[in-house]
Amino acid sequence: MNSPSPSPNTVPTPVIPVRPLDEVLIPADLDGSRGENRADPARLQISARTDAEAIRCFLTEYDRSPGTYRIYQRECERLLLWALIDCSKPLSSLNRQDFEGYLNFLADPQPASLWCGPKVERVSERWRPFVGPLSESAVLTAMAAINSLMRYLVDAGYLMGNPLGLIRQRRRKMSAEAAGPLRAVASTDEVEKIERFLDEQMWQAVTAAIEAMPRDAERGRDEYERARFLAATLYMLAPRAGELESHRMNSFREERGRWWWHVVGKGGKKAKVPVADDMLQALIRYRKYLGLSAVPRRDDTTPILVSVKDGSPITARRLNQILKKIFFAAAELLPPDAEHKKEKLRAASAHWGRHTGITAKLDSGIDERFVQKDARHTDARTTQRYIHEEEERWHDESQKQRLPWAGSKPD
Repeated sequence: MNSPSPSPNTVPTPVIPVRPLDEVLIPADLDGSRGENRADPARLQISARTDAEAIRCFLTEYDRSPGTYRIYQRECERLLLWALIDCSKPLSSLNRQDFEGYLNFLADPQPASLWCGPKVERVSERWRPFVGPLSESAVLTAMAAINSLMRYLVDAGYLMGNPLGLIRQRRRKMSAEAAGPLRAVASTDEVEKIERFLDEQMWQAVTAAIEAMPRDAERGRDEYERARFLAATLYMLAPRAGELESHRMNSFREERGRWWWHVVGKGGKKAKVPVADDMLQALIRYRKYLGLSAVPRRDDTTPILVSVKDGSPITARRLNQILKKIFFAAAELLPPDAEHKKEKLRAASAHWGRHTGITAKLDSGIDERFVQKDARHTDARTTQRYIHEEEERWHDESQKQRLPWAGSKPD
């Protein structure tokens, strides 16, 4: 008796289960120890025999930057699993054509039942590498992360070459040729201005949303005080989300009667940011609410932002979720004629808080040189992208022109 044929819609169970990097079990013939793109072992600069070990060496380079670590971990395990399951080859055997196929896969991971699922904890059996198809910007983020991995593995003497680099070169050339002279328009200073920030009306709505948070129960008060301090920190110090996760209270330090926030930022760059009086008062308020001393000592390792559940540091991802909830509530407080600002608020993320803080410093009249130091911008031109004063005056002048229309009365 013949066994029934599988339904055309049935997804075959992969030989290698779709599991996170730390759990995936890789057969010896696919572990990359004999990958086709492996370099001469005499050149190896890292302690890695297999692809998974090489990826872990790469990720270790970013263990002090939690946000970057999570992005790279996500993209590395996506690529590794795709290579093993879809290509039946180790990551160290992928060639240029494979990477072209992978970029198409990112835009539509199929079969969806195998690759996609709701966000759950990594330990859950329901965990999947994707929620759904990636947007164009998300594909670009993935490409950048994977290219960093591949370049690292080449520099470390693990791989002979970077096949993804060939695709990136071709795509850049095609993009330039297809765009033609119009590319000059997209690179003007006007287009490159930072627009992902909250203006004064939107910021007032954010603070009003925080003030409207329920505070009858202890948990509500915990969340309110944390949200109040979070908003103050974003507005006054313009940190990156990952910095709030990785730093502790002792990063606030007094020097000759003045308070500074000492931060290790992007690329491990060390800097300090002045803590203005309003920020210092916000810090004191939050610490007193937590039952701590008014200001931190050098041995105070309390997280800057604490979980209301167990006092552990909140992750950058959780911080973004908290802000998203506040931004959505703030959008509802804007007037009906500000629909475009409501949409902007609903699209805002934690990094918008940094942009808002930098823009607010410039708008308050702080010297541009000092704002560059506060923002920790290496290039002054980066800071200048936040200056909107001339455009605002220009736009205000344009309001003098009105649109006459039959039957309408002049103002």
